[in-house]
Amino acid sequence: MEHQDFNQNLLTFLQCSPTPWHAVRQMAGLLDEAGFVRLEERDAWQLESSRGYYVVRNGSSLVAFRTGAQGPVERGVRMVGAHSDSPCLKVKPNPELRRKGYFQLGVETYGGVLLNPWFDRDLSLAGRVSYLDKAGKVTDTLVDFRKPVAFIPSLAIHLDREANESRSVNAQTDLPPVMMQVPESDSTTFADLLKEQIAQEHPELAVAKVLGYELSFYDTQPAGFVGLREEFIASARLDNLLSCYIGIQALLASDGKEPSLFVCNDHEEVGSVSAEGAQGPFLASVLERWCGGEARDRAISRSMMISADNAHGIHPNYTDRHDANHGPVLNQGPVIKINHNQRYATNSRSAALYRHISDELGLPHQSFVVRSDMACGSTIGPLTAGALGVTTLDIGVPQFGMHSIRELAGSRDSVTLFQVLREFMNRPEVG
Repeated sequence: MEHQDFNQNLLTFLQCSPTPWHAVRQMAGLLDEAGFVRLEERDAWQLESSRGYYVVRNGSSLVAFRTGAQGPVERGVRMVGAHSDSPCLKVKPNPELRRKGYFQLGVETYGGVLLNPWFDRDLSLAGRVSYLDKAGKVTDTLVDFRKPVAFIPSLAIHLDREANESRSVNAQTDLPPVMMQVPESDSTTFADLLKEQIAQEHPELAVAKVLGYELSFYDTQPAGFVGLREEFIASARLDNLLSCYIGIQALLASDGKEPSLFVCNDHEEVGSVSAEGAQGPFLASVLERWCGGEARDRAISRSMMISADNAHGIHPNYTDRHDANHGPVLNQGPVIKINHNQRYATNSRSAALYRHISDELGLPHQSFVVRSDMACGSTIGPLTAGALGVTTLDIGVPQFGMHSIRELAGSRDSVTLFQVLREFMNRPEVG
């Protein structure tokens, strides 16, 4: 796939994936087009060699795999992992606020959100709605308002003269978005608005009652290229939908001769403790059903996991926030993330294999170690390594503005990581 085509398709994927449910739906569609067979966890599985399969849990996590010409016990599994969620503002269960004729929604911060960039943006709303249909059955659907429906206005500097020196954000009182103006007599509920939206998006559905939802606000500014030479990609949710797209494309582009797998977990940004998170049993369950019993452990001993999650590029205005010898630069290659306290799961063996593959392809790579006087973040890498006992590498495309409403990455790095992961999935030996 050409460099420009890859990134154009990436931009489309980002634009169509405002929530984890939408992202997984996009990935499932790509797998369907490629002939992968969808499995249901409640059914018995009859897996065949040299076939592609995938399974979805909760609509927000996905495992896709190729069985290979020989089984995973003999060949091991080439695994790539990422996460589908991103920090955001989620709507509370009883969100309606009416103040001075304005209709607002109460929101809860999800994950480590960089809050200031959320002000003065054209926001829309998307996610999953659970409802009772006219037949009395509880079911779900996805909604995406698409157009700007809300705004979080800043307080003018005239009313806060110290704003540029000391303004902080109170997540409870400062963040409720303004959605519309209403008269004093208005009794509109958020559930009423959701019923209207479902009727517009899905006129074939008969909604008797909205019973619940998981909805988040997002910036309507589309993903796009930035820079005089378009050397950057700017978008919401680059952390970590960028890795999701790269991982699924690497699996689809692999030759299928070797057992290979891509897992995309939800809830990484809040600790991964859920049925579909990396600390849950989803991946282990799929491997158990694929391999079975002792065979799974034998397969794991020949396997390797690459946890792909974006890295901190060295910011030209804040170079002192990086170790002087470990400041990744955008467009100079994916970043091998190392932390000897196991916040990242990389060891010398897993890093060596990545460097070897990358060097063989003539592609760049970098290394990152956090400053010794600063705390280190983490990924699904250590969680997966600890749960499965699999050799693991933590890597990611360097970016700016991590956890902001809009982030920036290098347009060349996405293709570089894709090329190395595709080769990794075709590799005869990895364990």
